[in-house]
Amino acid sequence: MSDRKAAIERNTKETSIKLELDIDGSGKATVDTGIGFFDHMLDGFARHGFFDLNVHAEGDLVVDCHHTIEDTGIVLGTAIKEAIGDKKGIKRFGSCILPMDETLCMCAIDLSGRPYLGFDHEFDVDRVGYFDTEMVKEFFYAISYSAGMNLHIKVLSGSNNHHIIEAMFKSFARALDMATMVDERIDGVLSTKGSL
Repeated sequence: MSDRKAAIERNTKETSIKLELDIDGSGKATVDTGIGFFDHMLDGFARHGFFDLNVHAEGDLVVDCHHTIEDTGIVLGTAIKEAIGDKKGIKRFGSCILPMDETLCMCAIDLSGRPYLGFDHEFDVDRVGYFDTEMVKEFFYAISYSAGMNLHIKVLSGSNNHHIIEAMFKSFARALDMATMVDERIDGVLSTKGSL
C-alpha cells in the first residue's frame, strides 16, 4: 500500500495553518495552535487514532478562537480526504462508544463522500480554558464537509465539559481509525455503486 499521508497549507487573512497527517502512524503529535485545550484535544486525537499529526496554526486569537479552530477543522478534513485517496480496500464505516469517567460518548463515521454532521449535545458552559465550547460542533462540521464524511456524535451521558469534549475527540479518533483500516476481503471500494 502506498503511503497514506497528506500535507496541507491554508493561508487567509484570519489564519495561517500548516498540517501534516499520516493515517498509518503511531500516535505521535506536534501541535501548536495557540489554544492550549485545543492542542490537548488534537494530541489525544492523534494518540488514540494512531495517526501521526503535525499542526502549526497562527490565527487572529485577539478576536477570538473561532477562525483558528474552524480553519484547523477544514485543513484536517482536507488532509483526511487526501490521505485516504481512492478509498480502495478500506472498511469505510467506523464507530466507537467511549467512556471517560462519568461521560459516555458515541461516534459513528461513514467515509461515503457525502458530508453530513449529526451532533447531539448542548454544553452548559461557554468555555473550557481558552476554548469556546460552541466551537466543538463547528470543528467537527468543518471536518465532515471538507473530508466528505458522514459523522455522528452523540453524548449518552456526562456532566463534566472537559470530559465530554475529550470523549468526543477520542471517540472520533477511534472511529476514524476503524473506518480507514484496510480489509483484504474488500475488492475495490465497499459500495454497490463501485465508487465512493
